[in-house]
Amino acid sequence: MTATIERPGGVYLLTPDWSDTARLLDFTGVALTSGVRWLQYRNKRAEPALRRRQALALRELTLTLGVRLVINDDIDLALAAQADGVHVGRDDPDPWPKLAREGVRMLVGVSCYDDFERARRAQRDGADYVAFGSMFASATKPAAVRAPPDLLSRARARDMHVVAIGGIDASNIERVAAAGAHAAALISAVFDAADPAAAALELGRRFEQGRLQHESQRAVL
Repeated sequence: MTATIERPGGVYLLTPDWSDTARLLDFTGVALTSGVRWLQYRNKRAEPALRRRQALALRELTLTLGVRLVINDDIDLALAAQADGVHVGRDDPDPWPKLAREGVRMLVGVSCYDDFERARRAQRDGADYVAFGSMFASATKPAAVRAPPDLLSRARARDMHVVAIGGIDASNIERVAAAGAHAAALISAVFDAADPAAAALELGRRFEQGRLQHESQRAVL
């Protein structure tokens, strides 16, 4: 594994399940003017052909803006789009064998829900980051299991690269950063905002405040 691969930090923007590609590109492009440097394409409702069109369009957009693109759940689509990474969940096949066969080094993120042992296995298998959540009540996944914030601190203490996800908005993003998250993945807090760029900018500012709190706490220990 290449130790120097770039990994998510700060606001990690996930796309909503929109079928209107023009609208998706417009909103995403506006949001990414705010300093967000990580985007995950996630559309659970679209048919494969639409997913491919949207992923390729977002790849073009992110290359233009200097933003990293991660594809959710689909290693073949990630390879087709020449994305920077793939994010897999509990029901997805491990992407490492496919990447090895293709001779491609790609960032791999793994959803770990509230399961610390799953995170440890993912780290051992070569995951570049682990994601815990839902951290808070989430409109996107209202039935999702809740993950306690101390999982972020525990994982950080084990040298894992940690992403928090689920119900994160301007009221709580500082808390997950202070608990040790390297990045906060979110959808509604930006895509439901009247001004996506302003919302993303404020989220980034609050995340940075939390990150500084975490760093000062670590310095004391």
